[in-house]
Amino acid sequence: MKYVLRVAVLAAAVAVGLAKSSEAQEPPVLPPVLPPVFLGASAEEKARLAELIAAAKKEGSLTYWDVVIQPETNDALTAAFRTFYGLPNGFQIHYQLSATAPLVTRVEQEINANRVTIDVAAVGSPSWVFERAAAGDALEYDSPQYKFYADVMARGLGRKGIFAFNGAYLFVPMWSAERTKFEGKSWKDVINAVPAGRISIGDVSKSVAYLATYAGQRNVLDVNYFKAIAAMKPSFLIRSEQTAGRLVTGEDLMAFSGMPTRAYQYNQKGGKLKFMLPEEGAVLLPQSMFILAKAPHPNAAKLWVDFVLSEPGQTILVKGEAMVSGRSGFKSPLPDYAPGIDSLKLINVDWQGLSSDKLRGLRDEWTGIFNP
Repeated sequence: MKYVLRVAVLAAAVAVGLAKSSEAQEPPVLPPVLPPVFLGASAEEKARLAELIAAAKKEGSLTYWDVVIQPETNDALTAAFRTFYGLPNGFQIHYQLSATAPLVTRVEQEINANRVTIDVAAVGSPSWVFERAAAGDALEYDSPQYKFYADVMARGLGRKGIFAFNGAYLFVPMWSAERTKFEGKSWKDVINAVPAGRISIGDVSKSVAYLATYAGQRNVLDVNYFKAIAAMKPSFLIRSEQTAGRLVTGEDLMAFSGMPTRAYQYNQKGGKLKFMLPEEGAVLLPQSMFILAKAPHPNAAKLWVDFVLSEPGQTILVKGEAMVSGRSGFKSPLPDYAPGIDSLKLINVDWQGLSSDKLRGLRDEWTGIFNP
């Protein structure tokens, strides 16, 4: 009798264990009304998405820092992001627009203090992001969108499983057609194109992005060229919005470090800004976007990266910021300001090989020339 009882108890325990195991292996329950992201997705992808979305809802928020995206574009991205994944209106997106150097400083401070509050960072300093990846500070996440960025990754503009760029931008000569007649085609045509004191230049001594651009420009322009630009007594600026604004008001007649993104935005408000894509080429600065390894909201961060790199996300970004997309097959809605990446003549830069020591040396060189 005791033996029969023991067998019955054992059988019941096994049954309970199997039931729990079966429950543990049950796929996530899909919502009754599927958000747009599920359309056309495979069964495996639907399961992955359902799990990520459920976890992101529990996290409740996301924090990301960027150096280009303006508040209006962020609002559009945020609204579309919630809709795309079926997230509630109460899901919070905490966004901070920053200059490059403060973003780099803040991220490094949070990492060193082991008190990370930022989930996603995007900055036009690919060499620094490569260093963060090498140090293990970037979360390994193989976004399903990365397959559309294989070409640019092969060109050293990202790393599979770690980061891609949400958009890229250029710093090139820019002017207002209302005040300046300029028909140059070369970087050399900028020399003495306007009177001394009426040109601005990005401050390499204070900006990571301008430093990265200078590093690339030095591959095609020598020190004597920059000495000639310094002789024009330029104003030293950091924010690209200010650079464009001074052209519109007439305070400056030319900007050495103009940004097509800002030309588009100011021209939408009635400006007459023009820019030149020099025949020697321009430095493409990819806004390298990565998830911090200790991000407090990693699931929401993964969804954000997926969305921003998707075709709907890229469309919002390019329409709002006129940035160059690295997504294969993407047709730019603003070809005059943000042409396809393959149509641009670019200065080749080995971002991964551009160490901090090399960059410090280039910053010292520039500072010695311009003495800002």
